[in-house]
Amino acid sequence: MKTLCLWLIPVLILLLLGSIQVESKKYQRCELTRVLVENYNFDKTFISNWICLVEHESYLDTRKITKKENESKNYGLFQINSRDYCSEGRKGGQCNMKCEDFSNDDIGDDIACARMIQEREGFKYWKGWDRFCRNPQNLPNLRVVCNLRSLSPLRSPRGFLTG
Repeated sequence: MKTLCLWLIPVLILLLLGSIQVESKKYQRCELTRVLVENYNFDKTFISNWICLVEHESYLDTRKITKKENESKNYGLFQINSRDYCSEGRKGGQCNMKCEDFSNDDIGDDIACARMIQEREGFKYWKGWDRFCRNPQNLPNLRVVCNLRSLSPLRSPRGFLTG
């Protein structure tokens, strides 16, 4: 009986820890391109900027969290900062979001906030874009690599764009 308890306790702890882990996703370049265009209606004109930005900010990883020198953190695929756009542990910031919600595999909330940031501050908000993607010659050629021309926004059964 004692041996059974010694074996059972670690197993239960591992199961408990496994059940509270956040689902995350590491995208491939063309996979994310397809998702952004088809599911979230991203404009093909700027999609290379978005993909370049995400490649240099989060390495296409939704769970990425980066601690900054000013004690804030950047969260998720788009590395959204806790100082201005979200709050840790509760909803807040200009996007009215909980920062931790940007570090899971549901990228819809990340996209809504990133689009708002881009509309207000432009791509220059992201240091990765400013450093590596500002020059159009450095942008990935998604038209060729990911067959961008073949992608179009998906339509719901009612004919409305999704995302």
